[in-house]
Amino acid sequence: MAGRLKGKRAVVTAAANGIGRAIAEFFVAEGATVWATDINDKALADIKRAKRAKLDVLSTDAVNAFAKDVGTIDILVNAAGYVHHGSVLECDEAAWDFSMDLNVKSMHRMIRAFIPGMLAQGKGSIVNIASGAGSVRGIPNRYVYGASKAAVIGLTKAVAADFIKKGIRANAICPGTIQSPSLDQRIAALAKLQGIGKKEARQMFIDRQPMGRLGTAEEIAWLAVYLGSDESSYTTGQIHLADGGFAL
Repeated sequence: MAGRLKGKRAVVTAAANGIGRAIAEFFVAEGATVWATDINDKALADIKRAKRAKLDVLSTDAVNAFAKDVGTIDILVNAAGYVHHGSVLECDEAAWDFSMDLNVKSMHRMIRAFIPGMLAQGKGSIVNIASGAGSVRGIPNRYVYGASKAAVIGLTKAVAADFIKKGIRANAICPGTIQSPSLDQRIAALAKLQGIGKKEARQMFIDRQPMGRLGTAEEIAWLAVYLGSDESSYTTGQIHLADGGFAL
């Protein structure tokens, strides 16, 4: 670690596990003051040297109150998300609304709450976690998930375009299949659906990766460090694939 984020103030959502957690830990290690947030705040307890806060990104009031308490930040990482399994036929209105609320509108809430402070100081980096599924590539049984992650890319590009002359950058990371608690849940669900063992179900996820392996949360976190740092000061409005060749 080289202090690439020294002096910067960052907020990371969904930091209890997976990609969000790895990003929060890497940001701390690179010298940032980090607010690690999650609805499950107890799971944040062992993230060393981070400020920890319970945050429900589905609540506009909660997000606004949190932003008021934290004040101006330099980096916002929106990592909260949910993977719905199924085609349009398995997606009722409740599943659609929840997926769009957590995967897209939560980012809207966070950006709207924190961007005034970034504008006041004339700089800021927003990093949104999108996906290789969506506008990059269609994936079977990821109907509303793909739609929501495509919306994240559109949101990211819109923010980048609106504030490009104001010192604000916005970029999206599009991970492939990453080992995480969320993936473990999807593997279990697939195994149950197809009547197979979890080991076989896991291999199905591995086999769809051209590199022949799953990605790690740490590999995504390194990219987030770059996008949050001044090293990427000429980069905005872009999607950054870290997918093991999934979209080739």
